[in-house]
Amino acid sequence: MSSASLIDQTGAADAAPGGARALLAESARVLERAGVPTPQADAELIAGFVLGKSRGEVSAAVLLDRSVSTAHAQQIRELVEVRARRIPLQHITGVAPFRSIELAVGPGVFIPRPETEVLVEEALRRTPQGAVVFDLGTGSGAIALSVAVERPDVTVFAIEKSGCAFVWAQHNRRTLGLENVHLIHADFTAGEVLRELPTPDVVISNPPYVPEGECPHDPEVYLFDPEVALYAGADGLDALTAMVPVAGMVLRSGGFFLCEHAEGQGDRVRALLGSAWWRDASTLPDLTGRDRFTVAERV
Repeated sequence: MSSASLIDQTGAADAAPGGARALLAESARVLERAGVPTPQADAELIAGFVLGKSRGEVSAAVLLDRSVSTAHAQQIRELVEVRARRIPLQHITGVAPFRSIELAVGPGVFIPRPETEVLVEEALRRTPQGAVVFDLGTGSGAIALSVAVERPDVTVFAIEKSGCAFVWAQHNRRTLGLENVHLIHADFTAGEVLRELPTPDVVISNPPYVPEGECPHDPEVYLFDPEVALYAGADGLDALTAMVPVAGMVLRSGGFFLCEHAEGQGDRVRALLGSAWWRDASTLPDLTGRDRFTVAERV
């Protein structure tokens, strides 16, 4: 997409430009009618994608009612219509921001969510200097790559069994040029694979945790996120039930296990961590105050 200025200073090739204010208001209305949860934000992000501008620059252009060329306005309207069909915004732009990095995403890989950024923050607080970190079920690499960027002293091993997701993770690691992340194409429940790696100080995961009979609310999720990254048995805990003993087997004494889960699953996740291998299991809230993460220390 072009990175031309919002202000059409030539006005010749594209006929008479229109105003940013009306265009963004129209875009937001279309998205709101389609049930998009954040219509104004998505309209601004689509405009920024087309114009090569930050969201702040787009907001400033709307405030000043700067002009937008006819060609750019048409591109924005076309992508707004795509978004109105509930195609994920990240599939339109091709990227998903996560903490300090941008990840390439698309069909076949789970789109990282803002709440998982809190999980990374909690993990970093418990990660000693020079630590080894395992990310089980890395998907796009969001957790592993953000840890590696923010803590270059740490070595991260990221395990992913989906071939499609693994390709996205490889692309993202290559784009970021990270040498302290090692990607492993394997099932994280395969203990023999993990035992061949250095002993970790921290094991972190955002596993699938949606019960199979439950449909996520947003079509962007149930239509486009891969099922293998969403569903985990009748109660949503199959992945964690398999993961907890594996984490206990490989973690050093005094190391930490951290996982994301659904609101309302905290009690059952703590029960999974109730064996003699674990102590001080506690459930932590996300930014909205909902119980979302559980952490425990390896005895």
